Amino acid sequence: MMRPNLTNITVAIIVAIVIMAVGAFFYVNSNQAEPVISPMSLPKAGAIHVIIGKSVEGRAIDSYTYGTGPIHLLFVGGIHGGYEWNSVLLAYKYLDYLEVNPDAVPTNFTVSIIPSANPDGVFAVTGKEGRFSISDVSTDEKVLAAGRFDANKVDLNRNFDCKWQAKSTWQSKTVSAGKTAFSEPETQALRDFIREYKPRTVVFWHSQSNAVYASQCENGILPGTLDIMNAYSKASGYPAVKTFDAYATTGAADDWLASQDIPAITVELSTHDTIEWDRNLAGIKALLGYFGKK
Repeated sequence: MMRPNLTNITVAIIVAIVIMAVGAFFYVNSNQAEPVISPMSLPKAGAIHVIIGKSVEGRAIDSYTYGTGPIHLLFVGGIHGGYEWNSVLLAYKYLDYLEVNPDAVPTNFTVSIIPSANPDGVFAVTGKEGRFSISDVSTDEKVLAAGRFDANKVDLNRNFDCKWQAKSTWQSKTVSAGKTAFSEPETQALRDFIREYKPRTVVFWHSQSNAVYASQCENGILPGTLDIMNAYSKASGYPAVKTFDAYATTGAADDWLASQDIPAITVELSTHDTIEWDRNLAGIKALLGYFGKK
């Protein structure tokens, strides 16, 4: 009588165990509900999440990038922190939209979103790190106004290197623009991101002037900027305005981009309390259509 080959028996046992384990894995996973992915985790639509810098108080400044096409568009919310908290929620709404509609970024596009460019200002008003809800927002007018600035009490939209001055204006108030242009870590993070990735255009979301503004520096409005402004304006219904002239401003982010040969617009929501999503989605789609034809 032949003795059994122990090697063959061992191999057969191992193969059987592997087959059973693989079968059990697929059975268990096929009967589980699809996992719920938090919007603040790495997006499932294929976005790349990068912390591009830190605020004065060490809070992360996040960017989310969808797609790998050559036409790169950048959207920025919350440069005025908690004072314009609705611009931050608008940016997060766009992130949520792309999670559900990943095909909304055409294959020849890259879309980056920096939802909160002033996280310290947002925290001052909401007490929240990262995402927040409307119920978290302070109703105290002094708290809201203070949340416009970073933790150094600098107006970040006066800290960029276009006609920069140490003192600038917000409404009838004199505000600090920092010790030098780009003195603040938040503006440095935006500057470095833009210099590295060189987006085709940049859209800044603000509130509450109810308009789309063109950008300009010493050499005036760049070719193409008015086309971008008009495309967003026509689709969204916000009036198109070439120049912000309610009061003098210096060191604005969008104007600095004009000095870098990057067309940029500022979209001002009509209130401080709503994100006006449908209007802005229409504006976003209009920009994708505009650049897709070029």
